[in-house]
Order: sequence, then C-alpha cells, then structure tokens
Amino acid sequence: MAAIARRLLDASTLCAIATVTADGSAHVNTAYFAWSRDFHIVWLSEPRARHSRNLRANNSVAIAVYDSTQTWGKPDRGIQLFGLAREVRGENDNQAETLYTKRFPDFTETDLSAYAFYVFRPRRLKLFDERTLGAGTFVTARLTRDRRLAWEQTEIYRSAM
Repeated sequence: MAAIARRLLDASTLCAIATVTADGSAHVNTAYFAWSRDFHIVWLSEPRARHSRNLRANNSVAIAVYDSTQTWGKPDRGIQLFGLAREVRGENDNQAETLYTKRFPDFTETDLSAYAFYVFRPRRLKLFDERTLGAGTFVTARLTRDRRLAWEQTEIYRSAM
C-alpha cells in the first residue's frame, strides 16, 4: 500500500486542498505540493488566502492528488488524504522549505516572501489505482503511530450491467 501511495503522490505536482469555512461550508484550493516519506504534504500559500484563514479556525483538511491527463474510460488512479494541517514556523518551516525545494529546485524564498509553508499530516489515505488494484477498487488505510499504513477497508464498485 505504501508503495502505491507514493507512486500516486508522484503522479502530479498539483493537489486540491479542501478546507472548512467558518459557516461549515467546503472550500477548495489548488496548490503545488511536496511530500515526505511519512506522507506529510507541504505547500506554500498566502496566509490571508481563504483556505489559509480556514485552517486557522479549523485544521481539518482533505487533499486529492491525481494525474489530470488521464483519459475517460481508461484505467484511472488517484489518492485522497484526510487529516490535519497548519502553518509552520521556525525549525518546522526550514524542514518544509527543504522538502519543497527538493521537489521544486527552482524555488527560492525571495520569490514568494509573503507566503508561508503549510504542513498536512494525514490520518487516512484512500487509494485508487485501477492498473494495480483493479477497476472500481478503493483501498482505505490509516496511518499508525509509527507512520505505517494499516489497511482499513476495500470498497469495490462495479457496474450492474
């Protein structure tokens, strides 16, 4: 499962980040991201942006990563992650920047000095990789205390035809 999850995170440099507004509504934002071996997701954002403000009030986040060049009717794949996120500062900011720069070597902090790093720590992952897992198969795993994936459930959706 971990190898599949890592391949899915490598499938795109963009992710969709869902946050919760003050009135409980959903909000989505797209951002470039980097990720660590223990599935932490790091992105850069303006602290005054809607999703950044949402995180300060409610740190519950869902992230989706998928290759947007996939073709309808062909084997699909993607990953959904559910957990908590926050703006990082100090030493954690340096770690986030190192991770981000590793994925985006052209990044320099001076380019976006008004921005801040955010780190997301997933609690659950939902994997969808039709080539590996089969058509219509979704595997959900939770992250254990030692950051390993533990299977929770498999859902299989098949056409009734």
